[in-house]
Amino acid sequence: MNDISGVNHTGLQVRDIERSIAFYRDLIGLELLAQRESRADYVADIVGYPGAVLQMAWLRHPSGGPIVELLQYVEPAGTPIDTATPNPGTAHLCFTVPDIHATFDRLKAAGVTFRSEAPVAITHGVNQGGYAAYFTDPDGIALELLQPRQL
Repeated sequence: MNDISGVNHTGLQVRDIERSIAFYRDLIGLELLAQRESRADYVADIVGYPGAVLQMAWLRHPSGGPIVELLQYVEPAGTPIDTATPNPGTAHLCFTVPDIHATFDRLKAAGVTFRSEAPVAITHGVNQGGYAAYFTDPDGIALELLQPRQL
């Protein structure tokens, strides 16, 4: 069975759409493709909340790839959850970087919170020889930097 033809986007529920746009655009380097408020019945039907009002934004890396969709639920208002990575139902988004040390230092200087003091060398598996580091966005959503091994 091969009826899934690709990955279109990853949706992230955020508390403040403008703050999140600034983070993903200005710090991560994604391009803002579009932004709007939705009060459309079809969107409420898709998400399963009658009368839903959402602030929505779509961003993508300049080189292409899947879209990052940011959603702020205005109605019904959401409740922050424990986004700790071991909790079932949470996820993370990984960004590939050519120089993880430079990116790590730039983001750390901008106030981004990392889980390690420096990028971590990957010592086993398919990415052995590369580096990775977890960090969080303004809502505590887990993100990762990955510098793949040099081939």
